[in-house]
Amino acid sequence: MKPKLERVETREGNSRRGFLKNGVGVVAGVAAAQWLPGRVSAQQSAASAVTAEILRNANGRAILLKDGTVLSMDSQVGDFEKADVLIQGKKIVAVGPNLHAPAHSLMVNAAGMIVMPGFIDTHHHQFETPLRSILSDGLLGVAGESGRTYQGMILGTFAPAYLPEDARLGELVASLSQMSAGVTTTVDTSQVSLTPEHTDACIAGLRESGRRALFAYSTGPGTLSQYPQDIVRLRKQYFSSDDQLLTLALGDETNADRWKLARSVGAPIVSHIVNMSTLEPLAQAGLMGPDNEYIHCTRGGNETLWKTIADTGGKVSIAPAIEMQMRHGMPPIQAALDHGIRPSLSVDVECNMTADMFSIMRTAFTLQRALINQRALAGEQNLPPLVTCRDVIEFATIAGARVAHLDAKVGTLTPGKEADIILLGTERINTFPLNNVPGTIVTLMDTSNVEHVFVAGKAMKWQGKLVGVDLTSLRRQIEKSRDGLLSRTNQTRNFFGTCCAAS
Repeated sequence: MKPKLERVETREGNSRRGFLKNGVGVVAGVAAAQWLPGRVSAQQSAASAVTAEILRNANGRAILLKDGTVLSMDSQVGDFEKADVLIQGKKIVAVGPNLHAPAHSLMVNAAGMIVMPGFIDTHHHQFETPLRSILSDGLLGVAGESGRTYQGMILGTFAPAYLPEDARLGELVASLSQMSAGVTTTVDTSQVSLTPEHTDACIAGLRESGRRALFAYSTGPGTLSQYPQDIVRLRKQYFSSDDQLLTLALGDETNADRWKLARSVGAPIVSHIVNMSTLEPLAQAGLMGPDNEYIHCTRGGNETLWKTIADTGGKVSIAPAIEMQMRHGMPPIQAALDHGIRPSLSVDVECNMTADMFSIMRTAFTLQRALINQRALAGEQNLPPLVTCRDVIEFATIAGARVAHLDAKVGTLTPGKEADIILLGTERINTFPLNNVPGTIVTLMDTSNVEHVFVAGKAMKWQGKLVGVDLTSLRRQIEKSRDGLLSRTNQTRNFFGTCCAAS
């Protein structure tokens, strides 16, 4: 006897394909929607919400993602034009065509969708979300530079004015927004630990979102933060188990004593290294290791330092869009690849740039190819290979998981790993006809293609909407947070000019 499957519809109606076969049906449907009361739409929305809750709280029932185009990113598992992914609890059980599902499983129709691992962002200052795009024209800020810079405005002016509630909201909104965009994991580098209460609020926002994150406990302005010693309390209070969505790291640049403290509590180290020469004393002391994540690495690199990172198993996070925009220096994608390091990708700061991984993958893809193509046009021989679309997807999944020290849990659709899975719609005007899977993801898609998102087997986004999230209330809360930050720093929004203006 075949197992009983409960079919969970993934779209309004049975299939978009059915509508596309009959142009008259499409027109009639649109006309009806214009004249009929909103009851049908409301009923469909209510049914979708119920389905989402069933999937989010499966209560031990298996979930079968049926007949999708599977991009597993695992060479042993393989990729499939048409196959299934079976989830039980928070784990992936099996990947392949025509899978046998246990009795009473829930079935999701994944036809017309790419089923793949969720994206992983390895460096994100999530606390800054109330300040989105407020410094879009701004530079990082170094000695001798004038104007409104990131160092001066965001870290020097706004960060000291944060209340714990501002930090919580920043973390929550950034997490939900990225999850909606298919980014299921982040390394949060929020430098807003003004007090232990601020730190606790950051963790509260991350936990509330339900997303996976490596919380890189970082310093904040002022003298009350209890950084870095408070990491001992954090480990005991919030991170006593590694079998949870939130894990712990220490955010520090190049302080040897702090690195030792991090290692004493079993926390990896996340460091912003714009100028690589600052690593030289640590390299000479033999302190660099596989628990280090190095962000940026845009200046001062030399053969010895790059070789030390590679030889010690160090990890690299590159934020290509921000590094080009804010004058960090040229993103070192090729330098990392030349030394056998597969870099991860990150978004950095939303006060300057979008946090969606489609934009970041495209940036990395086009930049590396532009630089190599220019060398080819100049007549250079024996050039490094051009990165492919699949390469940059690997940067955003496999390499991301490794950099976040989560590669045993996520990054590929491998049986036994946790089910952080995204389903990307391909039957859309911006992607059909589907001719190449990696190419479609990297060169054509955007966040509107993210149809469903699962984190640890739970449905977090369903039919294009976050599950159980009141966006109107959330928007009002973060607008209030922004207004408070502007008021306390005597700044005003500048809708049509550059950055913010002093009042």
